[in-house]
Amino acid sequence: MSAPPFEVLLTAGAEQDLESICQYIAQFDSPAQADHVLEQLVRAAQKLATYPERGGHPKELLALGIREYRQVAFKPYRIIYRVLGNKVYVSLIADGRRDLQSLLARRLLR
Repeated sequence: MSAPPFEVLLTAGAEQDLESICQYIAQFDSPAQADHVLEQLVRAAQKLATYPERGGHPKELLALGIREYRQVAFKPYRIIYRVLGNKVYVSLIADGRRDLQSLLARRLLR
């Protein structure tokens, strides 16, 4: 018998990240591309329900000695999350080309 799946939850910040990413893509590319990226990011996050430990640790946080967060990607986007009990909390969804060191510090370490 397999273990029950984990519940994947997006924080308010992660939901806002998705909204901002989609708005940007819709404005500078197309609404269809924004929908595609949204679908892929949500799919990548939902896959964490079956095996959340598969993601690696963000190097920006490892450099600070923080190992409680993990990440998966739908390039160039990174989904930063942590597992608490049987829940996966997605804390940040960001374009990996951004300065993630300061973004992670502001969002996760406050």
